[in-house]
Amino acid sequence: MEGPRNASNAMKPQITRFLGAALLVLLPVHLCAQDLPRPKEFYFEADADVARPLELLPGDDEATVERLLKARERGRRGEASLAAAQLARIAYAGGRADTGAALYDEARRRADNARLRDALHWNQGWDLYRQGDFAGALAHWRSAGAERLKGPAWLPPTLALGLWRLDRREEAVRWYAAAVRTEPQLWRSPDLERLLPDWSAADREALAEVAAAWQAAPPPWP
Repeated sequence: MEGPRNASNAMKPQITRFLGAALLVLLPVHLCAQDLPRPKEFYFEADADVARPLELLPGDDEATVERLLKARERGRRGEASLAAAQLARIAYAGGRADTGAALYDEARRRADNARLRDALHWNQGWDLYRQGDFAGALAHWRSAGAERLKGPAWLPPTLALGLWRLDRREEAVRWYAAAVRTEPQLWRSPDLERLLPDWSAADREALAEVAAAWQAAPPPWP
């Protein structure tokens, strides 16, 4: 349920050179999160294979980027997908959102299983969130987990955060309530630094505001 850590803010020259040709054929996916489904009662699934930063190789220096580009071009489907996803994260961190979106779109096309595609949506959601595109983040988080039969544990607090940032406060509290129903001992009076160690202090503070709003007026179920 934790967001991936920030990558370097420096855009790599190899990715810049790659853009000229690649963006002619890569188009990002456009999703809509205007209407989220209502929360289910419980969200018990650990979902560790989805809620994880995707990384093929450690690092984001020029040598690593060069190796990622080669893996993207020559690797097997799963490996190429991971390489594209890591390049996408570096692109977003460098302020190249269009490039990042195109690379994530490519990564999903090359993914060899549905769980990897869900993980790609989860990762892109966090990249968009860090760019201030909270609506875009919600759309990808919805694709990563909101429609699945089992409820992933990361979904209620993560959607609550995104909705709160969009000032959709009633919905945010409703989703936070799903976390409380699932694990009341964790979320009634949450130790957010322990529960969400990879979230930024600002994001934990925002979720603390959601928790306080829930404590002041818990919504009924259903």
